[in-house]
Amino acid sequence: MGDIFTTIYNFLLSLLIGLGADQVVADAIITFLAAAVLATCVLLILIFNIWLERKVLGRIQDRIGPNRVGPYGIFQTVADLTKLLTKEIIIPSGADLVPFFLAPILMVASVILVWAVIPFTGKTIGTDVNIGVLYFVAVSSLGIMAVLLAGWSSNNKYALLGAFRAVAMLVSYEVPMILMLLVPVLLSGSMRMGEIAAAQSIWYVFSMPLAAFIFLIAMTAEIGRSPFDLLEAESEIVAGYQTEYSGFAFAMFYAAEWAHAFTMCALVATLFLGGWRGPGAEQYPTLGFIYLAIKIYVVYFFSIWSRGTLPRIRIDHVMSFCWKFLIPLALILIVLTTLVDKIAQILLINRFPNYLSMATPADMLPRAGILLAVNLVVGLVAIGWIALVGRRERRHQTAAEHPASVEAGMATR
Repeated sequence: MGDIFTTIYNFLLSLLIGLGADQVVADAIITFLAAAVLATCVLLILIFNIWLERKVLGRIQDRIGPNRVGPYGIFQTVADLTKLLTKEIIIPSGADLVPFFLAPILMVASVILVWAVIPFTGKTIGTDVNIGVLYFVAVSSLGIMAVLLAGWSSNNKYALLGAFRAVAMLVSYEVPMILMLLVPVLLSGSMRMGEIAAAQSIWYVFSMPLAAFIFLIAMTAEIGRSPFDLLEAESEIVAGYQTEYSGFAFAMFYAAEWAHAFTMCALVATLFLGGWRGPGAEQYPTLGFIYLAIKIYVVYFFSIWSRGTLPRIRIDHVMSFCWKFLIPLALILIVLTTLVDKIAQILLINRFPNYLSMATPADMLPRAGILLAVNLVVGLVAIGWIALVGRRERRHQTAAEHPASVEAGMATR
């Protein structure tokens, strides 16, 4: 149960040095191999994830799910992948070839590159850059560029319309997502993913549940899943920006979509669920890797649950929900959190000398309690405001559908 990644690194380093390579060359080779293995694992685990999601969706919707190819349908994903790999890539006439084929590559790369800053254990991370959160924001923008390239280069009006609509939604929901990314940065005092995970002696989801919930909603919209699956609204825009893609090119978009969902769940687990942290994880780092995997799949289950139960929302409602509700709520929450935290620090630092300490849960408990109170107050106000707006909309709808009954009711009053 020691650090298996450090053990593998030491073994490869000694092997390469024994073969005559110096330290710098050996480290470069190991880094390249680690990146290749990580990217391969992210793509290979999709075979299991797709099967798992189909099975869970089948149970949610009272269906069996895949059950023909292999025991319990476990090879159904392999059959689908084989079909996609053997189909012809049909290129539409008038398509711009360079961006047409660059788009699926960028889409996959934007997902895989995020894993470079995910801490797997307390000691193992691909690249522990000091701007890990900003790195994620920059890399995720490649996916938006891929969507725009795919729609523009296909020479298809439905694809172009789908790309414009998808980019509008993705850019919009990046605003609340980035605002909520500031929460773990402010609480931990660092933009390093490893330090953010290590600082969560009390998970941020317990001290800032509303921030985690807003981030989860924005994440769902970012990956284009129900109820925000407007990127591929077949009844409106055929298949959106990827209408003209087939064969292996479509398979890359398909893989990127599923990998994106899994990657965002890993980010939620790292930023708000403590990442690798858990009982015994500091003494046995491999145990931390197991904790991280469990947390990722817990979040992934909730993503599947929302996909299998919630209907698609209309595009104008999606945009209104983001700009008129989610972004103002995120701004209010981040401002109040910063102000209350600073005021509490000034007033309580003498009574609780370890107010800003993240060493133990006891040290963080006063701060977590104050932040939780702020979240509860903002959440209750938001729920009250939603109820008020809902009642107003129902009155307007009733007045539009039954004007005579409304006039009679007003006369009675």
